[in-house]
Amino acid sequence: MIGNSWDLYLEKEFQKEYFKALLTFVNEAYKERKIYPPKNEIFNAFRYTPYEKVKVVILGQDPYHGEGQAQGLSFSVRDTVNKPPSLQNILKELEEDVGIPFPQKNSLIPWTKQGVMLLNSVLTVEENKPTSHKDKGWERFTDEVIRILNQKEEPIVFILWGSYARAKKELLTNPNHMIIESAHPSPFSAYHGFFGSKPFSRANLFLKEQGLEEIDWNIE
Repeated sequence: MIGNSWDLYLEKEFQKEYFKALLTFVNEAYKERKIYPPKNEIFNAFRYTPYEKVKVVILGQDPYHGEGQAQGLSFSVRDTVNKPPSLQNILKELEEDVGIPFPQKNSLIPWTKQGVMLLNSVLTVEENKPTSHKDKGWERFTDEVIRILNQKEEPIVFILWGSYARAKKELLTNPNHMIIESAHPSPFSAYHGFFGSKPFSRANLFLKEQGLEEIDWNIE
């Protein structure tokens, strides 16, 4: 399904009836409508960041629903499209927090290669219909992914932005891990607790204290 260590950890989940029904729904949806991300990129969060490499998880809700935006990674879009407002605010906070100049690029793939898993709770969406694939089974699947990561002994930073992501905190019971939570970076809430929350420096400080390599947050 994925092509790396995640296949082993998710093997039982792939065999469950709900997941088979989910894949049937998704396959039919791609035949009938315009669905994002491209079908071969649905599991990019897992492909770019294998289980054993995960040091940080940034949890999103569902993919961007505009033409050419989604690439299977939470908050990240292709360099060929305009930055969505949430991503703009993330990069503004990045500049304020750790001094990295606001980048021209959009894709957060450089983060994933250092152990940052950019995981959405729902992995597909219909064009121009946000949350259209909610309650189809993706949440059950990604909740299990969070539980699997929670059981990991090596420390992980979980970054939860907004009420939807923060609700997943109940799945995170392992004291080895760190939880960073704040308001969502969207324009509706960024000034109510996201700006000034310093998630990037706080994550790196925790990793450093655990004897782990810090993340280079520069995407250029």
